[in-house]
Amino acid sequence: MDSSVDNMRRLIKRITAKHAQAHFCYEAGPTGYGLHRLIVSMGFPCSVVAPSLIPRKPGDRVKTNHRDAVALAKLLRAGELTAVWVPDESHEAMRDLLRARAAAVETLCVHRQQVSAFLLRRGRIFPRKTAWGARHLRWLQQQKFDHPAHQMRCRRWSKA
Repeated sequence: MDSSVDNMRRLIKRITAKHAQAHFCYEAGPTGYGLHRLIVSMGFPCSVVAPSLIPRKPGDRVKTNHRDAVALAKLLRAGELTAVWVPDESHEAMRDLLRARAAAVETLCVHRQQVSAFLLRRGRIFPRKTAWGARHLRWLQQQKFDHPAHQMRCRRWSKA
């Protein structure tokens, strides 16, 4: 079963039709908090738990969806789970944006370091103090290498 809103709505209705009381719980993950918002909008309580806050038995390394679901249900019933704060849609969007920006900045730093190391291995040192400005990019365009594989250019740097 896919996790579309309509399928989740049908599943929630099917579960709540069989039981007088229902309290939903799931592990926080990469899919965000849309499921929590859907369940709460249908009038049911829902807890989102950070995987790191779920008590685990030592040596219990086998993970299956069914085992995890049963364990979560037991821990929820026993009051042993700590729910995390669920951000609203605007907070979640801002968090996503900040994470994406941080990842992009980190990737940029890593790739700049790789280019700098490549140039250093070939004895090319930028003659000025500050790198990665317009002058540095022009200087990079002017670099010529003996081996054709080293001569590939980035479209952003080459002139149209």
